[in-house]
Amino acid sequence: MTRDMMSQGMMPMAGMESMDMAVMQACMDACSACEQACTVCSGQGMADGTMMSCATMCMNCADMCNTMMRAMMRPMGMSLPSMMAMLDACAAMCRACMDECMKHAEMSEVCRMCADSCRACMQACMAMKEAVAAMA
Repeated sequence: MTRDMMSQGMMPMAGMESMDMAVMQACMDACSACEQACTVCSGQGMADGTMMSCATMCMNCADMCNTMMRAMMRPMGMSLPSMMAMLDACAAMCRACMDECMKHAEMSEVCRMCADSCRACMQACMAMKEAVAAMA
């Protein structure tokens, strides 16, 4: 890694060999599952019109999870500070969506499953953040 790349917090692809790829894959899988669950949940809330705030939260969470997953698929020149901030943001969005879906979990199996997916994604993002921090 060049001194200039280090000063910018950039990590070349060659530096990825120290990354625990199982942790990265688990995070990408959790983001994908959360994106899918949130998409289904948002459709339910919009269809019956009773849970518009839940539906909107789920759509935002699905977008965030998709963005996080795509960023992890492009590690070349990864900015460590940006990746850490993205992991924090994804975990925060998952927490907010999980909290909203839990309000409806007793009456909606879809919301319960969505909340569970959000929890798993939040935990996977935190595990990924720990793995990235350990590399720095």
